[in-house]
Amino acid sequence: MAAATRLTRPAALTLIAVLTALCIGLLAPAAHAGKPTAGGGKGGPKGSGSGTISLVLLDSTDGVPHWGQHVRFDVSTTATTEPHVSLKCSQGGTLVYSSQTGYYDGYPWPATQTFTLSSASWTGGAADCTARLYSLNNNGSSTTLATLAVAVYA
Repeated sequence: MAAATRLTRPAALTLIAVLTALCIGLLAPAAHAGKPTAGGGKGGPKGSGSGTISLVLLDSTDGVPHWGQHVRFDVSTTATTEPHVSLKCSQGGTLVYSSQTGYYDGYPWPATQTFTLSSASWTGGAADCTARLYSLNNNGSSTTLATLAVAVYA
């Protein structure tokens, strides 16, 4: 069985603090960020594994992500030792941002694990984003392990 990717202690403590704040309503705007789903949402888990994905804000001053800021994700899965994350954002139904990266120790481009919420097509404003935790299959396809809706503010 594949080893799980685990949260670091500081990341786990940060996650607990954010979840606690959400529960007591201190970060009410973050409630619009949506809920993570195991197995990609509709129809329940897909494939043989599942996982979790949560947003980590790197430079937010108000507890929610904004255009131009930086985010990462904490991920956990037993489905693969080499999980990947994709982030896609749209404005009014038009795709304005798409990026993906490996989220495991030894990934050759670790700097790509920090996502900058902007692009040549996304020059400002709010966007609706979806982060997807997935594994790569031997045949070139992928299996969704979890998704997370993320509202990005202007």
